[in-house]
Amino acid sequence: MTTTTEDQTPSTTTGGATAPATPEALPGGAVADGTTLVWSGFEPDDEGLREALTSTGNGYFCTRGAAEWEDTDAPTHYAGTYAHGAYNRETTILGGRPVLNEDLVNLPNWLVLKVRIEGEDAVRLDNVEVLEYRHTYDIRTATVGREFRFRDRQGRETTLRSRRFVSMAHSHQAAMEWTLTAENWSGRVGIVSAIDGRVDNDMVARYRDLEGRHLDPVTPRTFGPEIIALKVRTRQSNLYVSEAARTRVYRGRGRGWEQVEPARTLHQMNDYVQQVLDLDITEGETVRVEKIVAFFTSHDNAITETLTAAGRHVERYPDFAGCLAEHVDAWDEYWDVCDLEVPHEPQIQLLLRFHMAHVLQVCSRHTARHDAGVPARGLNGEAYRGHVFWDELYVYPFLNYRLPEITRGLLMYRYRRLAEARAAAEEAGYKGAMFPWQSGSDGTEETQVVHLNPLSGQWDPDHSHNQRHVNAAIFYNVWQYYQATDDLEFLRDYGAELMLEIARFWASIAHKNPNTGRWEIHGVMGPDEFHERYPGATEGGLRNNAYTNVMVAWICSTAPKVLALLPKSRRRALRSRLGITDDEIARWSEMCTSMVVPTHRDDDGHPVITQFEGYEALDELDWDGYRAKHTNIQRMDRILKAEGEDPDRYKLAKQADAVMLFFLFGDDELREIFSRLGYDEIAQDEELARRTIAYYDRRTSHGSTLSLVAHAAVLAGIDPESSWERFLVAVESDIGDVQGGTTKEGIHMGVMSGTLDLLQRAYLGAGARDGVLTFAPRLTLRLDGLALSLVFQGTTLRVSVSGGELTVAVQSEGFSHPVRIGLADEVRELGAGQEWTVPLDRTGRIVPSGARRSADAVTAGGTAGGTAGPEGAHDGSQGHDHGGNGA
Repeated sequence: MTTTTEDQTPSTTTGGATAPATPEALPGGAVADGTTLVWSGFEPDDEGLREALTSTGNGYFCTRGAAEWEDTDAPTHYAGTYAHGAYNRETTILGGRPVLNEDLVNLPNWLVLKVRIEGEDAVRLDNVEVLEYRHTYDIRTATVGREFRFRDRQGRETTLRSRRFVSMAHSHQAAMEWTLTAENWSGRVGIVSAIDGRVDNDMVARYRDLEGRHLDPVTPRTFGPEIIALKVRTRQSNLYVSEAARTRVYRGRGRGWEQVEPARTLHQMNDYVQQVLDLDITEGETVRVEKIVAFFTSHDNAITETLTAAGRHVERYPDFAGCLAEHVDAWDEYWDVCDLEVPHEPQIQLLLRFHMAHVLQVCSRHTARHDAGVPARGLNGEAYRGHVFWDELYVYPFLNYRLPEITRGLLMYRYRRLAEARAAAEEAGYKGAMFPWQSGSDGTEETQVVHLNPLSGQWDPDHSHNQRHVNAAIFYNVWQYYQATDDLEFLRDYGAELMLEIARFWASIAHKNPNTGRWEIHGVMGPDEFHERYPGATEGGLRNNAYTNVMVAWICSTAPKVLALLPKSRRRALRSRLGITDDEIARWSEMCTSMVVPTHRDDDGHPVITQFEGYEALDELDWDGYRAKHTNIQRMDRILKAEGEDPDRYKLAKQADAVMLFFLFGDDELREIFSRLGYDEIAQDEELARRTIAYYDRRTSHGSTLSLVAHAAVLAGIDPESSWERFLVAVESDIGDVQGGTTKEGIHMGVMSGTLDLLQRAYLGAGARDGVLTFAPRLTLRLDGLALSLVFQGTTLRVSVSGGELTVAVQSEGFSHPVRIGLADEVRELGAGQEWTVPLDRTGRIVPSGARRSADAVTAGGTAGGTAGPEGAHDGSQGHDHGGNGA
């Protein structure tokens, strides 16, 4: 793709699929124009949200979509820049006691580019008359733009167009371009180009009582007349960060541009450096300004020091057009691998591509080369202080089947912190490795001990560090990566050690109840964060969280399989080094056959999985009453605490907890787990999933957008319409800011990647197990025409649904080896260029092979009864499906 500086929109198509030709209204006030999102008019209250949604990043660093000419003035404008691994820890005295917090640091603002006319104050949105204003975001290239036409106090009318990106081609590069047109005046203009290190972490209002100063100045510098640079250091972690900016000015000459040399004035302080470029402009004339930036930290490889590296690189970078062309080419490669088509749902297709762009801006191939985890809110804001939670559980399925090398790199973030997890387990009296609920720089527990309730203004105790299920998620993530890739080398060198140490932790935290003979786990929290302890208890934690216990039972059955996969020498060495005894393996075997899974009876006397021991005895909440009093009840915990109530007293949940079991495991796998545990009644109960999901759906506020993803997935095979409704809310949750103000603090990585996973794992039913990639689709009619590519064990597949048929085709390009594909009750091996097409019934499920053969026989015989098509096969052959991952 060739792009010139005159091209404001490099492309109007994505992955070969033409976007809607006419603008279409989207949630949150945006309009879709091709692959570009457009917000018209300046709305101060919405600016923070738009800045988060139009962030530009490359998997190494990311910058919010703030206007270059505006000063940071939260909550309206906030020009945050964040990089993977750039953390700093500070202490705040609250209530007479020290509170330690580690933040992903807001780094120096490289955006600063302002215009002064005839020496007057720099133009801002609040000191001129705004005649026209458009804020745009090109999904295809992650490029943010603005068109700003204004009249100043002297009646001069000016048009300013800007566009910028953080390069996907070069991890250290960013670039911006201005075109400035004097509409009805001539005179002197000054272009202010600066790098500002006078920044704090000050975005999130509820954190402002905590120390937000993280940077100390080191030095400003120039590299010749065009280049300014600034070096800073984080105050505690001693991370050096340097940024260098090269600013040039061009005048229009005929069909091209000619570089001119304006008068340059330098001004610098320890933490701020700027140039003012002065030149004359005539009425109707347009000048173009380019600011090319290099960004380095002391975590980078192959540099002598950051300031020298930044100055040297920015001097070598091409002009804006050259940088943009390379950036677009890099994005083209990602779209070739990742794109999907949903042609009959153009708005859904657009928003899924929007999510895809954001996921790739946080997790790209550049990320895999750094020591990076998955911050729950991306690199787009300061919510959750940039910490890494369990949200990676929702991110990896998308990457595993497209860019598995990124998952591999991100899993290494956990492996490198294994020593810290071991130390945490030992300090708590356990074996193995105990990973923290919130992780940052070094893998220590970053969860706060107090939490500010913005409704009450009170600091409440925070027991969420008891969410030990993050350890189960890490084990699950490694196993799913291996299933998708067959990367035995990673399992041998890193993954197995991670998994075995996590299994050892669970074996040591569990204990056997002498009265029942079953294994139990106490003192933990499940994914539902509304229940931290029992009513009236002083200690945090609950007994026998069902999700946790079932996950642990599965872990204990899987750990021996991991050992068996290893070469004999590696298996022997690992067991010796970790001290894994035969007795310990025997304990795993016992736990996977006798772990307690709490259940209770519903009003009709049928079994329901109990979220945790004692949940069924809690009080019912007056949901209708609270919905009548509050426009949004997603954070029922804060509402109740502000009223002096205790959320621990009630049957409620923030998000899917017990329901998560049906999200992570397919029907057959759950049936195996329950049978192995000796719970034959629930193992054979065909309605268990439907009943359990409905029970908790009535009692869940969905205070996390992750809950929408989980419920949409588990309802896919039970209630397709309800599943689709949840899917739609999840797809629109960030762009529409459904949580009422949280998205401006950072996008939600889990829900963005989770919506992409819903298509492949819930609606296509794709999942890998025992070397077979299976598909168990549960498709609505809206998904006819769905097409996407997947990579399974190194081989690329194209999967499509069209005209009542599902087709899986093995691509010849980049072919690795034949792969085993499972459709309904058949498994076939497909080689390069081969494909397999099966019919779907009227619900979008595969017609079993037996029914297809019967239909073919009837057709061949020409009987008077006619043809038994897919609808005819449906009633007699429909298998029960709970909407799990099909694995």
